[in-house]
Amino acid sequence: MTPSDPFVQDALMDGNAIQEASKILLTDVPLFDGPSLAHLLFRFGFNLLVSWIIIQFFYYKKSDRRDFYFTFLMFSVTVFLLIFLMDNVKLQLGMALGLFAIFGIIRYRTETVSIREMTYLFIIIGISVINGLAMTVSYAELFVTNLIFILVTWVLENTKVLKHTDFKIILYDKIQLIVPDKEAELIEDIRQRTGLDVIKIEIGNIDFLRDVAYIKVFYKPTDKASSTVISSKQLKPENF
Repeated sequence: MTPSDPFVQDALMDGNAIQEASKILLTDVPLFDGPSLAHLLFRFGFNLLVSWIIIQFFYYKKSDRRDFYFTFLMFSVTVFLLIFLMDNVKLQLGMALGLFAIFGIIRYRTETVSIREMTYLFIIIGISVINGLAMTVSYAELFVTNLIFILVTWVLENTKVLKHTDFKIILYDKIQLIVPDKEAELIEDIRQRTGLDVIKIEIGNIDFLRDVAYIKVFYKPTDKASSTVISSKQLKPENF
């Protein structure tokens, strides 16, 4: 075969095309970009720090649930890296909001997730999206935005600033005390048996066959009060 042979020319053209493509790829995607890597690590560390402060000092301090602790932190890491890295390929705002909405409506099928856990999940996702997507704002604005999240969460979780009322649903056995005339005696009995600072009660479903009744007990939570766990059976509409 000679260089003028059509097959040789086609092979040379294909080889040149591959070489040019490799040059373009190597030019557009550098092997190491120090400033971009430093920018990624700084924003990632800042986002993780803010998320950790909210989870550790506001959520975990009261709930003491390691499963959600792990979930919130991993959501923070995943959402931030997803948004930050996709922004480098010109992620559109509509797509970012779509991802945000998808993550925000996730429900776990293994157990009932309370409103408090879902709210914290929404907060963590929101912070991660803001920190990963806000590339045009100054670091001062970004810092103030995250500080607002921390301060508002602290104010709403602080029992000294905002009085909290929690509730538990119990299956009560002394059915003779559920009448209106014995409400004070009923509250006192629940206080002694549960140790809760009961504020008020609501009588739900009454089972005269078993002499039991569902009672929703509203009480003032302590600083170390654990999260209220309610079984799915207790949440049936006919109970209240």
